[in-house]
Amino acid sequence: MFSVIFPGQGSQLIGMGQEFYNKYQSVKDLYNEANDILNFDISRMIMEGPKIDLDLTINTQPAIFLVSYSIFHAIKKEHNINLNNGKFFAGHSLGEYSALCCAGYLKFSDTLKILRLRGEAMQNSVPEGQGGMLAILGTTTENIEKILYDNQKAFTAQIANDNSNGQMVVSGNLNDLDKLIYVLKENGIKNIKLPVSAPFHCSLMNKASETMRNHLHNLNFQLGINTLISNVTANEVSDHNKIKDLLVQQIENRVRWRESVLYMIENNVNKFIEIGPGKVLSGLIKRINKQVNVISINSEDDIKTLEI
Repeated sequence: MFSVIFPGQGSQLIGMGQEFYNKYQSVKDLYNEANDILNFDISRMIMEGPKIDLDLTINTQPAIFLVSYSIFHAIKKEHNINLNNGKFFAGHSLGEYSALCCAGYLKFSDTLKILRLRGEAMQNSVPEGQGGMLAILGTTTENIEKILYDNQKAFTAQIANDNSNGQMVVSGNLNDLDKLIYVLKENGIKNIKLPVSAPFHCSLMNKASETMRNHLHNLNFQLGINTLISNVTANEVSDHNKIKDLLVQQIENRVRWRESVLYMIENNVNKFIEIGPGKVLSGLIKRINKQVNVISINSEDDIKTLEI
């Protein structure tokens, strides 16, 4: 039994998905449609850059979705492989929107528009240079939660991503993160400041939550084919109103990726198919459970190895 998973921000690179764009007119059509919907040439930005523009959250989110969706579309239309036979669909942060669209809950055009809005809202929620994110390696979620709790009077930070065994990301104000780094070094815990412009998935994103609440609740959902695993709950959800509520909550809450993967494995999933640029999620899953089969689809050759 397999699940289909979709990557989030950080997986972008210039030229991602280009093999499918060059080979299939149906994929070119999707890119042209995206250009019209967004009212700018996102396809050129994906193919040619500059990377500084592609890395802006307002552009990154619709761009990664477009590439993920076009690969999913090519697998189905050009190779006659129906990934909707999978048990669960899941995505990491913005990848959750890719999952919802590919599972039939959202229209392609609506997903592009909402991700453009989401990227803008998240980018503008905190003034640039005030917030950041810190990757923490080689320790447990429980250990970091205890450190944050014990030092709550000195600084405030939140776990933003629980990615895999021994790998998580914390968000907060830059001054607070500097204080946390000092405590982590005292405890011999490795950490790396991430090159991001905002502190995603924490309470500092509250302005983005308010902005997105109305947009998400006015979004027209359809009957989905596959059950979604929510980032917020690490559990199954298919009810439209519940999904909308969780998408709002997701902006300020922890991405429970490790728990989501464990839930799918516990419910008889033994294969994960990552659709989209890069292999970030595949690497995380291998750290969570070495026994499951994981495949990343980035090229035509990858599709040839696909057995479902």
